[in-house]
Amino acid sequence: MSKLVIRSACALAVCAAAGALSGCAHLRTDVDARFRPLGADLYGSPWAHLAHLGPGRSKRASSWDKTGGNWDALTIQPGETVTLADIEGPGMITHIYFTMVHPHLLDYRDAVLRMYWDGETTPSVEVPLGDFFCVSNCIVRRFTSQMVTVNLGGNLHTYNNGLNCYWPMPFSTGARITLENQSNRILGGQFMGLWSHIDYVEYDEGEDVPAPIGRFHAQWRRENPTTVNPAVKETLEKKEPVLNLTGDENYVVLEAQGRGQVVGIFLQVDNLEGGWYGEGDDMVFIDGDTWPPSLHGTGSEEIFGGGAGPDQEYTGPYTGYLLVENRDDETYKGFNAMYRWYLHDPLRFQERIRLTVEHNHDNWSANDYTSVAYWYQAEPHAPFPALPPAAERRPNFGEAFERANAAYSELMDLVVPYIREFFKERRRPPKWMMELRETSNTAYEQMYTRDFEAAEKTYRAMLQTVKAKIEQSE
Repeated sequence: MSKLVIRSACALAVCAAAGALSGCAHLRTDVDARFRPLGADLYGSPWAHLAHLGPGRSKRASSWDKTGGNWDALTIQPGETVTLADIEGPGMITHIYFTMVHPHLLDYRDAVLRMYWDGETTPSVEVPLGDFFCVSNCIVRRFTSQMVTVNLGGNLHTYNNGLNCYWPMPFSTGARITLENQSNRILGGQFMGLWSHIDYVEYDEGEDVPAPIGRFHAQWRRENPTTVNPAVKETLEKKEPVLNLTGDENYVVLEAQGRGQVVGIFLQVDNLEGGWYGEGDDMVFIDGDTWPPSLHGTGSEEIFGGGAGPDQEYTGPYTGYLLVENRDDETYKGFNAMYRWYLHDPLRFQERIRLTVEHNHDNWSANDYTSVAYWYQAEPHAPFPALPPAAERRPNFGEAFERANAAYSELMDLVVPYIREFFKERRRPPKWMMELRETSNTAYEQMYTRDFEAAEKTYRAMLQTVKAKIEQSE
């Protein structure tokens, strides 16, 4: 099997992530002419590569029950790190899927996803589980885009969701994917489980993924709240024009070194101050840039493809404002989340990149900014900033959440062992437990819509009922 065939297949997959769905002919590489015939420019279809009989075998690493039973989920204990995939040899991951049934609200931030390519000791991907799949501040929004999709589960409203990503992830000698549970509870809420699929193509030993193909990276950052320079505050108070001619104090989405290309960003803004927060321009400094940057935008809505001042949610193949909370009936206040996939226009760099965005014009707003950057680059990559501990990553939910969470935890300590026992042994739970399902759904709905005071009352009432039923059964 020739290396050319593997090189062509790998190039096609990575080109798809870099905006070459209409063919790879525009790339200027030494193998350009070799894989151009496989593209749409010849066959007239953006999916012409599907007819090309490429190398390799399709494989999957999943959480299936090795005993032959139906408990097809991983139970991840507090503080435990599990290996989701450990692949030897050359290959490419093509799809990752996770789901949890009735997860704890904080599971999306307390679990950390890491990916290692070709035996590296520091991860190329280090992102909280939910954020990697565009779950903003633990609040799920279902949406469909080209590279990340969150799908509806069964009749469980907002708390049963399928998380999917389609970024191609090539590797030469191996890949390892882990998930660390940094919480003090078993991951996965009532059912205490994570269902997992990692689909990939396995190539023959000795048929290496070529060096020009970059490795996939993703990095999480947060600034809570963003810092406002005292000089900017003074200028605002004097009602003088506020100018930004350096970009030095912008929120930093990514700083990377080497040769590569940014293919996506997911930005979350908890608008604590209220009012319109989005006058922040994106400023992307590439290689030797000082001022002005290579790319200078005109406001955050333009980055994510929206009209002026988006106050409603929308999603599309490449851009979207997937969460617009308008908290307390105040436009723009509260959680906001947006994504941009640079599939047609990756941000290319040969030495380094600094991707930034103002937090309001000239960084005059002190809000909570969180982001994930997705990019490909040649290894080695620069060290990542240290990931903050779980307590420092959690959203600004407030004291009402802490009380509701305490009630939830007390209830789960009591009822979860019963749920797991009946589910694993395929026995029907007692009637009283089934009758509590709707009440449980109501409580989850209250948690996910941030009505924490109502959720606490619901959980306390359920707790009393469960205690009484268990005492009767004993």
